[in-house]
Amino acid sequence: MENNRVCELLNIDYPIFQGAMAWIADASLAAAVSEAGGIGIITGAAPTEWVKEQIREAKKLTKKPFGVNIMLMSENAEEIAELVCTEKVSIVTTGAGSPGKYMEKWKSNNIKVIPVVASVALAKRMEKAGAHAIIAEGTESGGHVGQLTTMALIPQVVDAVNIPVIAAGGIGDGRGVAASFMLGAEGVQVGTRFLVAKECTVSQNYKDKILKAKDIDTEVTGKSTGHPVRVIKNKLSRTYAKLEKEGVSVEELEKLGAGALRKAAVEGDMDNGSIMSGQIAGLVNKEQTSKEIIEEMFKEADERFNLFGGKHE
Repeated sequence: MENNRVCELLNIDYPIFQGAMAWIADASLAAAVSEAGGIGIITGAAPTEWVKEQIREAKKLTKKPFGVNIMLMSENAEEIAELVCTEKVSIVTTGAGSPGKYMEKWKSNNIKVIPVVASVALAKRMEKAGAHAIIAEGTESGGHVGQLTTMALIPQVVDAVNIPVIAAGGIGDGRGVAASFMLGAEGVQVGTRFLVAKECTVSQNYKDKILKAKDIDTEVTGKSTGHPVRVIKNKLSRTYAKLEKEGVSVEELEKLGAGALRKAAVEGDMDNGSIMSGQIAGLVNKEQTSKEIIEEMFKEADERFNLFGGKHE
């Protein structure tokens, strides 16, 4: 896309990132998204050896740039921060903390650093720390969420920083892309729709749950622990919500949630697993390749709104 700072910064065709979904975002999905002209992301919320394997596998599947997401509060964050340098990864996205202490090292290894933020204050801090761009994520997203909606967050972050802003949270079709650009974003990050991409290796039960979801089928649990998470309602989320209301300890709640995402994503347990999903799930109703998803979204944005000067690449 012409005159787009995100495309120019990363040398890509479409300013779209695939969300870094734990237990889900592997080499298969990341490489497919990158190959289609966007930026695929491998989750770093996994054992270091697994992340290394996925990086190497992705390199076999695509010669195009892809990224790794690093949860800075995770136990092996230091190891993965080192790994992305030795494996020559192009892009790092970060969450749960500040990447400040790694910034110099990453930049000296030609890594573009793009933190995920949920507030203006954090966006300003990340720009000051030397971030190349920012992913501003609204509360409509799946998984760990902030408080502000995408509609409210994006224009305020855009006004607060000079680096490019990528909008995330509640974006699932061309209308969402167009809306994000109208709010001042220069790119989008999409998670839930890529969950049903043909190259996504998540359990088919999980995909079916997304495809059948309605607009009000998600809820946020874990507010009392300080780590709210958006999921599709099921037996686990109802149990969790009930215990939260009863005021059980954080330890008990964490015990209930331990390993729950793996149960859903890998084992396909739709009762006792944590089915992380954005509010956009009600819009997602078909399985497609990553290429079809990306091209359809940008074609729709272009045709409906002439947003990109009538030039859909």
